[in-house]
Amino acid sequence: MRDTVGPSILRPVDPTRSPRRRAIYEVAAATGPRSPNRGGALIAAYAKAFATVCLAFGTATCSGARGTGEATPDATSEVAAAAALVSAFTGASGEWVDLTYSFSESTTYWPTADGFQLDTVAFGTVDAGYFYSAFNFSSAEHGGTHLDAPVHFAEGHLAADEIPLDRLIGPAVVVDVQDRVRPTSANADADYLVTAEDLQTWEAVHGRLPDGAILLLRTGWGSRYGDPTAYLGTELTGPDAVPELHFPGLDPDAARWLVGERAIAAFGIDTPSIDYGQSALFETHQVIYGADIPGFENVANLETLPPTGSFVVALPMKIEGGSGAPLRIVAFVPEGT
Repeated sequence: MRDTVGPSILRPVDPTRSPRRRAIYEVAAATGPRSPNRGGALIAAYAKAFATVCLAFGTATCSGARGTGEATPDATSEVAAAAALVSAFTGASGEWVDLTYSFSESTTYWPTADGFQLDTVAFGTVDAGYFYSAFNFSSAEHGGTHLDAPVHFAEGHLAADEIPLDRLIGPAVVVDVQDRVRPTSANADADYLVTAEDLQTWEAVHGRLPDGAILLLRTGWGSRYGDPTAYLGTELTGPDAVPELHFPGLDPDAARWLVGERAIAAFGIDTPSIDYGQSALFETHQVIYGADIPGFENVANLETLPPTGSFVVALPMKIEGGSGAPLRIVAFVPEGT
């Protein structure tokens, strides 16, 4: 898609390069805007043309080495991504879902971190007669819905401002392990470690985890968000709280399996940490971030996403050199997925 749609909207299309490009050009020319200044509509026209032609030609024509049109195994997912993109940005059927908790003084932070603070600079009607408001805020990087940059646990690896956008934007898969965690039960397994077998069980039903996917792990622990004691497993704060933390996470062996056997773009979870609460060495952090895979923690509303078919946009505050940052993560869910 990048080779066909993106460059085509930035420079004149050579319609003789391939039958596919010629068809895309003809569809876009027939359905697109008449003015080259209408950029958003032009992008939509070429994206829609791309998806239309892919489906008409057959999915094998829609992927391949740059500029060659040779088929690759990613053809079906590329067409699906193109269709999702068209749906998201042309107002077609589907809905946007917010996967972010609001930031406030009640936001959950790591027990040793400073919380969120909002200070009023101005709020009210000024002498000139108009309303004006402004605030200063302060926050630790790692609290609420946030990004973990790889450099958080891997020296010399990507900082928050260095993460490529294609690791933050892309198709999502949701692995649901609630039946093992039982988060709302009196006998919930607060120390559950999601295993490679759990991931393979998901694959047996839904297919192999796609290369470049954003993997989101739904433990159901997000149902406890808003109650810090229930969510973190302790009412203590500061260093004394850390050994008392209890919540699910990803088993380090599962992290090694993901890094060695699959090629995900990013990893997110609905708990305070990608490691489980009782971790002392944070091995999952070390493994995942050592592979330059960014992490998303305290992700909200994962129950609204299907196992496959949604598309995630996860954009953090771009803190130069940061080990993490507040994150606004949303998902587009096409109708019928």
